[in-house]
Amino acid sequence: MNQRIFVGIVAFFALVAGIIGAMYIAPPSHDVKQVQYFQPYPTPRTVAPFSLLDTHEAPFTEENLKGQWTLLFLGYTFCPDICPTTMAELNGIYPQLQALDTTYPIKVVFVSVDPKRDTPARLNDYVRYFNKDFIGLTGEHKDLFPFARSLGMMYAIAESTDNPNYLVDHSASVVLVNPTGEVLGRFKPKREIGTLSISDAQQILADMPVITSTK
Repeated sequence: MNQRIFVGIVAFFALVAGIIGAMYIAPPSHDVKQVQYFQPYPTPRTVAPFSLLDTHEAPFTEENLKGQWTLLFLGYTFCPDICPTTMAELNGIYPQLQALDTTYPIKVVFVSVDPKRDTPARLNDYVRYFNKDFIGLTGEHKDLFPFARSLGMMYAIAESTDNPNYLVDHSASVVLVNPTGEVLGRFKPKREIGTLSISDAQQILADMPVITSTK
């Protein structure tokens, strides 16, 4: 497919997905009570079947999301601000998250939406730089797009990838998947630039004990 046409298609579907995703934010439902910052979807959203690859090139599917709480977000290793900030902030609160008294473990998953540059080896080095327990995933766009949409998120490559320094626009929210593989909602950064400030990370830490207790 012509590169310019591909980029145009990417941008169009990302815009549509972003509009649809924005429509799914609502006040806390009966499934998530007494949270202060978490934004639940009106009803939990089942993650559509998918198949991505982890940093060891092993398949990762919807079944791998079950039996754990998953804090998941989109990004790419060449990201200049949002991604490294989010990774660092989640790493900063990770010990406290692991110390919570929960039935199921809490995992952090970073999904690269830049498969052209983010090889499994590069993604592995990137993720492990922040935390060796974080999980890195990627895949082809034909798999990444529907996966992102099922989470209520989006991404778009708005320029030619012939430019080695191209940027990727993507959702900055951190979505939460419950142990049955349903997306409950998201933690959305307050500021439009999307970075998770220390206070934003602390908001995740503040609400996770409440959410994980509603098994």
